[in-house]
Amino acid sequence: MSTPPRQKRLTPDDITALKGVRPAVCLTAYTTPMTRLLDPHCDLLLVGDSLGMVLYGMETTVGVTVEMMIAHGQAVMRGAAHACVIVDLPFGSYQESKEQAFRTAARIMKETGCDGVKLEGGEEMAETVAFLVSRGVPVFGHVGLMPQQVNTAGGYRSKGHSDKEADKIRRDARAIDQAGAFAIVIEGTVEPLAREITGTLSAATIGIGASPACDGQVLVSDDMLGLFNDFKPRFVKHYADLAAVISQAAEDYAAEVRARSFPAPEHTFQVRPKK
Repeated sequence: MSTPPRQKRLTPDDITALKGVRPAVCLTAYTTPMTRLLDPHCDLLLVGDSLGMVLYGMETTVGVTVEMMIAHGQAVMRGAAHACVIVDLPFGSYQESKEQAFRTAARIMKETGCDGVKLEGGEEMAETVAFLVSRGVPVFGHVGLMPQQVNTAGGYRSKGHSDKEADKIRRDARAIDQAGAFAIVIEGTVEPLAREITGTLSAATIGIGASPACDGQVLVSDDMLGLFNDFKPRFVKHYADLAAVISQAAEDYAAEVRARSFPAPEHTFQVRPKK
């Protein structure tokens, strides 16, 4: 009896093809178990460098390494059967030159098996994006609020409020689109501008803190699941309150351990009667 063929995962071209058809559903993923839960419902899973803050407690994404992205990219690929999987290029691994960017992207794709890479930047990164695309690397762009540039951008704040800033984001998005990116994240950008940009690009736009008119939406899964209640950005909606559920479960477990009611007999191995 032959083994049924493995389901074909969505490709970057499939994500672009959703533009004008229906919104693309995107979430971040960092581990195999979470990927298996998210994958059936998502078109795209992003192994974001946000893992530095979400999993490792870093204050920014700047400290994330290529090795960290590869390890988590491999974990996600073990659990992905449906969604297109994209891995972030971390800070310092691609900005020096287009050749450096290719070496990093090629290593990540070869060692994880992912479908493409994401990088931040606009006009200054267009040549790099074109270089990668022409050499077989699908690129997911990122404009607007760019977390890797937090140290020069004056912190995390929404973008596009002034005419000068809005024009820069327009130029950035157009440059990355023309360079061949299959999709572009628009982050932390005023709604009318994100809506306008979406209507002018060939690439699919994926919004986070942008506009419902974007061609798709992405959230950090841990934010969406309510795992962090100490900080909730304006653009995040909690679809669950798992922080409270986990805290209560830990409290219940601790109480039962201290009372010696766990483990109960059904949770232990008893000596079998001799025959």
